Amino acid sequence: MFKLGRRSLLAVAALAPWSARATAPRHGAPRTLRLAFPVAETGFDPVQSQDLYSGTINAHLFDAPLEFDYLARPPRLRPNTAAALPESSADFRTLTLRIRSGIFFADDPAFRGAPRELTAHDYVYSWKRIFDPRWKSQNLYLLENARILGIDALRKRALAGAPFDYDTEIEGLRALDRYTLQIRTAEPNPRFIYNLTPAQPMAAVAREVVEAYGDAIVEHPVGTGPFRVVQWRRSSRIVLERNPNYRHVEYDFDPPAGDARLAEEVPRLRGRRLPLVDRVEVAIIEESQPRWLAFQQGKLDLLPVPIDFNNLAAPGGRLAPHLARKGVSLTRTPLADLTLSYFNMEHPLVGGYTPEKVALRRAVSLAFDGEDFVQQMYQGNAIVAQAPFVPGTFGYDPQRATPISEFSRARAKALLDTYGYLDRDGDGWREQPDGAPLTLEMASTATQLDRKRNELWKRYLDAVGLRIEFRVAQWPELLKQSLAGRLMMWGFGWEALGPDSDLFFGIAYSGNREQTNDARFALPAYDRLYERSRALPDDSERLAVLNEAARLFAAYLPYKFHVHRIQNDLVQPWLFGYSRHPFTRRWWDRVDIDPNLRGDA
Repeated sequence: MFKLGRRSLLAVAALAPWSARATAPRHGAPRTLRLAFPVAETGFDPVQSQDLYSGTINAHLFDAPLEFDYLARPPRLRPNTAAALPESSADFRTLTLRIRSGIFFADDPAFRGAPRELTAHDYVYSWKRIFDPRWKSQNLYLLENARILGIDALRKRALAGAPFDYDTEIEGLRALDRYTLQIRTAEPNPRFIYNLTPAQPMAAVAREVVEAYGDAIVEHPVGTGPFRVVQWRRSSRIVLERNPNYRHVEYDFDPPAGDARLAEEVPRLRGRRLPLVDRVEVAIIEESQPRWLAFQQGKLDLLPVPIDFNNLAAPGGRLAPHLARKGVSLTRTPLADLTLSYFNMEHPLVGGYTPEKVALRRAVSLAFDGEDFVQQMYQGNAIVAQAPFVPGTFGYDPQRATPISEFSRARAKALLDTYGYLDRDGDGWREQPDGAPLTLEMASTATQLDRKRNELWKRYLDAVGLRIEFRVAQWPELLKQSLAGRLMMWGFGWEALGPDSDLFFGIAYSGNREQTNDARFALPAYDRLYERSRALPDDSERLAVLNEAARLFAAYLPYKFHVHRIQNDLVQPWLFGYSRHPFTRRWWDRVDIDPNLRGDA
């Protein structure tokens, strides 16, 4: 899981204290893919990174055992470093998989000049790191909730002050031999397999590298993936080049049915060795206008269209004629994501489980005009969210309607009146039932996008007599305050990393407080449903359990759901093979650039 938009805006660019020798192009000028991130990276360690953009880099540097087929729709898993898909026991408590031999890490001084092969032991070590308090992994919940046998005891001793014991073998996470890996959990876990993909923090790192660089490991990524970092200026520029040690992998994807562009492009790529490009250059361009201009000038090969440019790039969801004349193509992808705002359930004003507190949150939700929000913020390129289910995942129903999405100013006002939130002094703003002032406070960054979002929130709440103010700070500071429970309200987005909505139900599980449960919601009845759902296969019984959990979401409203977005991507005519996958971030090795069409010297 990655919280969308988590960012690190570092004011001073610094060159990383390492470099790598550039690799020679295969034929003539190197094929260079040029991209831009709207948010700065934080570092390159699969265990510590949680933001979307660092995770995207990591997906191309490191390898997990499995991956999603890049072009298969609907998505399906396939082996990556594993020789085959894992074998699962009938009770969903044991997974066994074999790692392929002959896979090597990129060269690094930590290996003292010797080739370093990937083994099952590397995965055991790497996954134990998630539980080591030293690394403060915010992805801990992914494995903590899986209840891997024996891992809790190691973590408890480390939390008590002892060094984390990586050498003690535990029942739940073992290398049976050099290439065979086994995972055992205390409870059935039918969907644990989705954790074993590059989008998760389950990629392999080498122990020698971690021990050589210590806390600076985020600056020294050494993986077995198709690329390696050769240049890094923080918050400014990241350059990757092909990893000379990357194993022999050929392009073997089939275009999805009905995609005419890919049906034409894929045959010319099939059978070629990955990565198809030699180099990837990523610029950090935070504002949307410069990104748009860079694409218009041919300096970027792909542009995920900023939401404030959707009407210019794709009015009505169709490619603008001025772009079509340049040979640009448009792809539109419904995202498996959810944008939301949370109420801190421990805050004395908006938190709590008593009727008057629920009524306040419910009134805020009723005042929020979802359809207007879709038009104003996304120019129609989004779907009003109804429940914790997201598109492309188990249980999602596009016809579902719930109270979470209901908009009614009249009902919001009536609810506030009923529970004593009245304007007693005639100044136009409601007070609390005891007469104390009532001012809602939502955290926000200073970006233009957030300013627009704030204007909408203020307009919606002004209309029902609720005063709202905004606490503006940089994202890292807000994230720190949120994890500590010091914010009243905040908004962001989450994206699914597999065809299941467990993540979005998990953000209300009390065991995930200070990790993904930013609302700090704690309801025993909800916890029981969530725990039960995790042990069930995807069947009618599990769907019924999740629907009941969704009902409690709507009843207590720790989160206000906003939308599921539709992403427009503009593709230059010299970029071949691009398709946005709903779950995987690894694609840079699977696209090609024609330098002649681009006009490279």
